[in-house]
Amino acid sequence: MSRLCWLLLLTVNLLAAPAWAGAESAEVNLDYVAQRAYERAQKPFHSPRADLPKVLQQDNLDYDKYREIRFRRDRALWSADNLPFRVEFFHPGYLYQEPVQVHEFTLTHTQPIRFVQDFFDYGKLNIAKQIPAKTGYAGFRILYPLNRTNQFDELGAFLGASYFRLLGQDQHYGQSARGLALDCGEGDRPEEFPIFTDWWLGKPNADDTELRLYAILDSVSCVGAYEFLIRPGETTVCDVDAVLYLRTTNMIQAVNPSRKAIATIGLAPLTSMFWFGKNTEHKPDDYRTEVHDSDGLLVHMGNGEVFWRPLDNPPVMRHQVFHAPDIRGFGLLQRERDFSAYQDMFNLYQLTPSVWIEPHGNWGDGDLHLVELSTSYEGLDNIVAFWDPKIKPAPLQPFRFGYTMKWTRETDLKISYNKVVATRIGPDARFSNARQFVIDFDGPNLDAIPEEKPPTAIASCSPNAAIVDNYVVRNTIAGTWRVYLTMQPKSGDHDPVDVRCTLHNGAEIASETWTYQWSPP
Repeated sequence: MSRLCWLLLLTVNLLAAPAWAGAESAEVNLDYVAQRAYERAQKPFHSPRADLPKVLQQDNLDYDKYREIRFRRDRALWSADNLPFRVEFFHPGYLYQEPVQVHEFTLTHTQPIRFVQDFFDYGKLNIAKQIPAKTGYAGFRILYPLNRTNQFDELGAFLGASYFRLLGQDQHYGQSARGLALDCGEGDRPEEFPIFTDWWLGKPNADDTELRLYAILDSVSCVGAYEFLIRPGETTVCDVDAVLYLRTTNMIQAVNPSRKAIATIGLAPLTSMFWFGKNTEHKPDDYRTEVHDSDGLLVHMGNGEVFWRPLDNPPVMRHQVFHAPDIRGFGLLQRERDFSAYQDMFNLYQLTPSVWIEPHGNWGDGDLHLVELSTSYEGLDNIVAFWDPKIKPAPLQPFRFGYTMKWTRETDLKISYNKVVATRIGPDARFSNARQFVIDFDGPNLDAIPEEKPPTAIASCSPNAAIVDNYVVRNTIAGTWRVYLTMQPKSGDHDPVDVRCTLHNGAEIASETWTYQWSPP
C-alpha cells in the first residue's frame, strides 16, 4: 500500500488537535512492531484493564449508560482529508475493559491518536471530563464505499480481545476471526484470551484501494506482532502476517502461578454461531427453520482431499481434531444462501460471510481443531475452528506465520465444485436405534452422471457403529444426487460416532468427502 508523506493535521480540525501529538520519525512495518513485541515478551503481562478509569468500569457504566455514548461521525479519522477509508473509534467501558492505544503512520512518521472526549456524544452522561487522554479506545471500525460510490459503509471492526470482523459487498455481519486462540476447547484448563493492545493505522492515499494495519497482541503466555492488509471488494481479502514470542515460564508464573504449558496454539482462529439447521435432530420451538452464521467446516488437506463437516449444536462441548499436515486451506462457510431456509428478515443469515483461510507457504505438521459448544439461543458464538502446529516455538524465539483470509459469499471457494449441499438426519424404523443420514450432493461432474447409472457412495464409520444400509438416487426435483445412509451404533455405547461418505463414479472420486460426528442423545 502506498502512503502519503508526513502531513500534520493541526489545521484540519482544531477540536481534534490534542489527539495528534508526539510525532516520531519512523518506518512502521512488521519488523518495527515485532521489535516492540519482543521487548514486551521479556516482561510479565500487564493487563490494560488495570489502567481503565474507575468511571468506565462495569460497576459504574452499565449497558444502558454505555449505549448513551456515540461516536461523532464527523470526527472520523481521515474524513477531513476526504480519503477512501475512514476510522471511527469505540469508547472504552462496560464490557470493553481493556483499552487499546492507537497510532497513525505514514511513510516516514508515526504519532499517537490520544483519547479525545470531543470525539463522542455522551448524551445525558456527565463523565467526559473524568476520562484522561491516556485512556485509549476500546477498538475501532473501518468505513469504506463498499456497496455504493461516495457512500461509506462499515467494512470491518476490531473490538474486544483479539476479535475482528470484515465484510464484502452486500454482506451482513456473522462470524468473527481472532488473532490467536490459546488452549481453546481444552477440558483440563481454562482458555487464555490474548488481546490486541496497540494499533498502528496506515494513512491511505486518495486513490488507495487497500488499507494496512499493524497491531501488538498480548497475553499471559505470549506476545505477537501482526500485519493486516485489507482489500475490500465483492470478496474482501485480508493478508495477515505475524510474529509470535512465547514468554518464559518465569514470566508466565509471575502473573499466573497455576498456568500450565500451552497445549494448543490456535492459528487463524474463526468463531461462529450454529444454533440449528437441516441436520438438527431436535429443533427448538422457533418459527424459523434454520438459525446459523455458518453451517459447515470446509477443509483442503495437504494430500488434496477436500472434506465438508456440517456443524452441529451438541448436547455437551465437543472437540474434534483432524490431523492436517501441510494444510492448504480451511474455513467456516455458510452454504445455505436461500432466504426461505431462514425466514428471518432482521438477521439476514443468508448474507453472512463465509471465511476461508489459505496459509502462506507450508505450515508443516499440525492439527485442525473444531470446537462445538452447546447453546440454547443464537446470541452465543459456539463454534471455533483453528490450526495448531505440532512443534511449539521455544520461549522468546520468533515464530512466523501468515495467511490470506477471504470474506466471501462463495460456497465452494473454487476447490470443491461437486459438494455437499444439505445434510438431514432422522430415524430408520427398519433398524433398532439406527440413524439415517440423507445427504445431497451437487456439482457439474455429478450432473454429467446419467440417472440410470448412479454414482456409488463409499461410506464408513468408527468401530463403535456399523453402516447397515447405503444407496444413492437422483433427486430430480432439486437436481442433486441423494445418499441415504443408515448408521447403527453399538448397543450401550455412548461415545460419538464418526461417519464418512464420498461419491465415486466408477474408480474416480466424484465429490468432496462428507464427514460427520454424531453424538447419542
